[in-house]
Parts: sequence; C-alpha cells; structure tokens
Amino acid sequence: MSARLRTFQARLLPRGPLDLMRQVLLFMVAYQLYRLTRGLVNHPEAATTAFANARELIGIERGLRIFVEPSVQAFTSGQQWLLDAASWMYINAQTSVTLGALVWLYMFRNKSFYFVRNMFLVAFGIALIGYSLYPTAPPRFFPEWGFFDAVSDFTGVPQDSVTINALFNPYAAVPSMHVAFALMIGVPLSRLVKWRALKIFWAVYPLIVLFVIVATANHFIADAVLGAAAAGLGALAARALARARPRVWTFQPAPAMTTGTSATT
Repeated sequence: MSARLRTFQARLLPRGPLDLMRQVLLFMVAYQLYRLTRGLVNHPEAATTAFANARELIGIERGLRIFVEPSVQAFTSGQQWLLDAASWMYINAQTSVTLGALVWLYMFRNKSFYFVRNMFLVAFGIALIGYSLYPTAPPRFFPEWGFFDAVSDFTGVPQDSVTINALFNPYAAVPSMHVAFALMIGVPLSRLVKWRALKIFWAVYPLIVLFVIVATANHFIADAVLGAAAAGLGALAARALARARPRVWTFQPAPAMTTGTSATT
C-alpha cells in the first residue's frame, strides 16, 4: 500500500508540492490579468470601435470570398444536436478541456509541461494587446447577416450579462483564444499521447474548435487566423525561452512505445 501511495504521489507531484503551487499561482495570476485587461477595455466608447472593426473584418472576408460564417451557422442550425454539441464545446473548450489537458500534461508528461506553460503565458500577453488595440464585436451581434447567439439559446443565459462576469468584455474577439488554446494543447498532445485514436483526435481538435466558434457565431474566421498566429508566436517564444533552461523548458515528445508497454496514459 505504501508503495502505491508513493507512486500516486510521484504522479500527482512529479516535482514536489512547491512546484505544483508555483504553476497554479502562475496560471491564476496570468488568467486574472487576462480577465482584468478584458474588463478594462470594456467601456461604452469601445462599442463603436468594436462594431466598426467587425464590419471591417466582414468586408475583408467578403473581398477574399471567405465570408462563409452565415452559411456555416445556417447549416448547423438545421441540425439541433450538432448546434447543441457545438455550444457545449464552446463553453467547455477553454475551461474543462484545457484545464484537464494541462493537468494531464503536468502529471503524466511533466517534462513537456513547462514548454506548453510558457506558450500559454506568452499567448495570454499577445491576446491582451489584441483586445486593447483592436476591440471587435463577435458575429452574434450582427443579426442582419443571419447570425444568432447559439450559446445563449443553449444555456438560457445571455453571454453578455454582467451577472456572469463583471470583467467580461463582449468585444474581445480578436484574437480567438479558443483557437489559440486548441492549438496549444492539441498539437503537443497529438505528439505526447500513445493511443493512435487519441493522436488523431488531438490533431484534429483545433479544426473542431474552429467549426465550433464559427457555428456558434462567436468568432469570425479572421479571429481564428489571428488566434492561430498568437499560438504560433507563443510556440516560437517558448522555443527561444527553452534555450535559457534546456533541461526544464524544452519540449520532449513521448518515447516510442515498445512491445508490452502500457498505453493507458
């Protein structure tokens, strides 16, 4: 029994309790700064700019012939189960899915956790710059294009209600952090998990999230592209930071499976 407890403790605390507390604190501080900055740019004057910026994005996408968002949501709305699944995923993608992935990384692929953590911290900072400099209204604010708020219809609670979050900023659409988060956990996990089915799932997970944010009218495709750029810059920064502490901050793919090796993790 004592041996099992030690094994469990080694899984739960691969670098000891102080390191775990440090990681939790880092993410808490980063996320609170993220929320605070979003709230600070949520003022009446921002609305005019946010709607103008959104119309500009629509114009750009129409010019490039990639303004497919109304068609995607119209198609999805004809399949209620698909719309409900997309709404559920939108709610959970940045919370339970991302948090669960980070916990799994810390416990079972700890050597790669710190690279992913650094990606997230840098991407958070990039997102805050985007929210401050380019406030943008999401598609759901444009019913004239056929958009509707699928998530609010699913939950019965308005997304933009101040009772949900006093620091909520409805105009923080650029970049799409749903897409950034999906890439920052999907790509690493596709290289770290051992089951082939899970590798495929995590590889396509960013595409699933892309569909979700468009189908629920929460982001334009342009937002997604910029979210992907934020994730890419986060990866480049994490790679540069790894040179400072290569033993700790370098991404280390999972070793190849050998015959008889368990693939439970």
